[in-house]
This record gives sequence, C-alpha cells and structure tokens, in this order.
Amino acid sequence: MPEVVRRSSPTAYPGGVSGGSEFDCSDPKSLPPGQRRESVHRPRHYGPVPRRRDLAGWSLTVEGATASGAPTVLSWADMQAMPTLEITADLHCATRSTFEDLTWFGVPARHLVAAAPPADDAAYAMVYAAYGYHANVTVDDLLSPRALFATHLNGRELSPEHGWPMRLVIPHLYGWKGPKWVMSVVYHRSPQRGFWEQRGYHFTGDAWREERYAYQE
Repeated sequence: MPEVVRRSSPTAYPGGVSGGSEFDCSDPKSLPPGQRRESVHRPRHYGPVPRRRDLAGWSLTVEGATASGAPTVLSWADMQAMPTLEITADLHCATRSTFEDLTWFGVPARHLVAAAPPADDAAYAMVYAAYGYHANVTVDDLLSPRALFATHLNGRELSPEHGWPMRLVIPHLYGWKGPKWVMSVVYHRSPQRGFWEQRGYHFTGDAWREERYAYQE
C-alpha cells in the first residue's frame, strides 16, 4: 500500500523550503495569496505534447555535482522498484489559477535523491524535460516530504497532456517548478536559472509567499 500524506495547512506552513508539517486542515481552506479556484484542471505546458513511446527505452539521468562524481541512469524498472507515495495537493499556477485536491501517486523525490545524492556542497538542482524545458529548484525542495515524481493523477496513469510518463510535483511551489515529461536532474553548486526564471519569473517560486516574478527577489 502506498504511503498517504495529507495536505499541509497554510497556517502551519506559510512558505518554508521543506514543505511544512503533515496534518489535515479545516474547511474552508485558504489559497495562496492572489490565487483563484478553477473547477477544471486544464493542462498547461511549454511546447508540443510528446508522443507515447516504449518505456523499456525510457531513463532518468541524475548528473552534475553528484556525490560520486559520476552520473546515475535510472530505468523505468528502477523507478518502479522505489517506494511510492500518494498525496492530495492543490496545484497553483502562476497565472493565478488553483486546481484543488488533486491526487498524485509516484516516487517521492527524496528517494531519488537518496539513490543518486548530490555532493555535500551542491544545494541546487535543475530538472530538465522535453523540448528543452527546465526549472530550477533547491535540493531542499526535492527533499520535501510531499515532493513527488508522479506517474498517476486521480487514480489513473498520467495522460500525455499531464506529463506521461513522469512529472515532478512540488505542492508548495508554483506549477512551472514541476516539469512534465522529466528527463534528467542536474545538481549544481551555484544557483542557476531555468526556462521561465530566465524570462522574468521568480528564482524560488514559493506560492505561499506569492513569489511570481524576478523583481520580487
């Protein structure tokens, strides 16, 4: 049975790096500042939707400033052998839409970090996806108890539009920080800016602190 973690309360977690504490929150629940509820979860992404392919040839590479100094290549079978987690979390888009109570299932990001750890002085990571998309996060973000390399959404395998076969979900950050169609994770010793961060979006992107744009840094 997968581990189940409930949504963090925004009162207990106003936006820290490690994802907050784990407990139920009372209704009606709050949204991050500036957000509005949307009833239909419409997929949004950069570039076209990649076609499905044989997962026997799929892999995720973890490289850069690794603890071993060498890259680690994980196959789909390797990922499937890792512990799994199911969480219920909202998805906050920087365009101010929030999609509530989505159920994600997949591999906790902290287990990927454990399998392929960064060097002691590498505090940053870049997550790369299809068509050159990439988003910068911190290693602490990946170690959040609710960060997930998701393979399922609301009890079903991810559709191609929602990131099949795997996407990153970090609930306390805006949605652009969770690339779909993940291909690699690259550790860095110094801060690097991802695709949208290079185009004026905030380096950290904490939704509870309303960190939308670079001028707020």
